[in-house]
Amino acid sequence: MRVLEVMHTPAAVCTPDMSLAAAAAELCKNGCGCLPVVGEGGNVIGMITDRDIGMALARSGDEPSKVPVWEAMRHKLFTCSREDDIHCALKTFRAQKIRRLPVVNRTGVIEGVLCLDDIVLKAQPDGGRSAISFEDVVKTYQSICTRDDPGLNRRAPAAKRAAG
Repeated sequence: MRVLEVMHTPAAVCTPDMSLAAAAAELCKNGCGCLPVVGEGGNVIGMITDRDIGMALARSGDEPSKVPVWEAMRHKLFTCSREDDIHCALKTFRAQKIRRLPVVNRTGVIEGVLCLDDIVLKAQPDGGRSAISFEDVVKTYQSICTRDDPGLNRRAPAAKRAAG
């Protein structure tokens, strides 16, 4: 199975100078959790998620209308192409611990977004040679959820919470 069989198109996007309030409104309007950030000509230069927006606002304390996307966006960018095998994209999800990839053409222009949620919906009990298996999806989710840094765990163990 290829990325083009699963990806969302067209992709909702934002620009680096757009405010976080405007980006959040775009997320809400499109019912999505991320926006590729595009520069001149539609080239993807980063990604921003609803979580990135929330964390940036919590850190800054500024009004969402005063913080530009470029301050909160992820500058480290991973992409895929519409012709890529879906298993190649799953490897990127696992290695980078991400759930979404912008789909770009050869010149870096946005063509869509590949979301792990959509891959889950295409999964089959026995994926076969080119399809996505339940095992592929579980392996990917487990890899994403595994924290390399113990300090990043979402909750402290019960004993530490009680003592602290």
